[in-house]
Amino acid sequence: MRLRTAGVIPVRRVVRCRRRRKLRARFERPYTGYMLEFEISPTQAAELLRRNEVRLIDVREPWEFATARIAGSELMPMGDVPARAHQELDPDERFVVICHHGMRSLNVAVWLRNQGFEQAQSLRGGIDAWATEVDSSIGRY
Repeated sequence: MRLRTAGVIPVRRVVRCRRRRKLRARFERPYTGYMLEFEISPTQAAELLRRNEVRLIDVREPWEFATARIAGSELMPMGDVPARAHQELDPDERFVVICHHGMRSLNVAVWLRNQGFEQAQSLRGGIDAWATEVDSSIGRY
């Protein structure tokens, strides 16, 4: 039986509404007006890196990172990303995720986006494309 009196709202409803508002305020990010593509070209990423507007996250294995790397990139192997992402990465920062040919990095970028890192992108073609299009001094393997 519901109480229908003018101007009286059941307490349960008020509490629920306040709880929703708190949750919304905590989890909603400001709307930027656009959504970044999942992939970015090596030349676009190089320009962002030159202007210090992006952070490069390399998700390859340590031996791959030792073989060929982009100056300024940080190693975070793909298997370590779930454990380290929320501790070491800022959700409001822009990331370009790198791997060898672009498949692992795309998977990690999609995962990061699902975790709230809305500005995560994958380097299209990986470090192999970077070595071809941007910096030929990086070794290919």
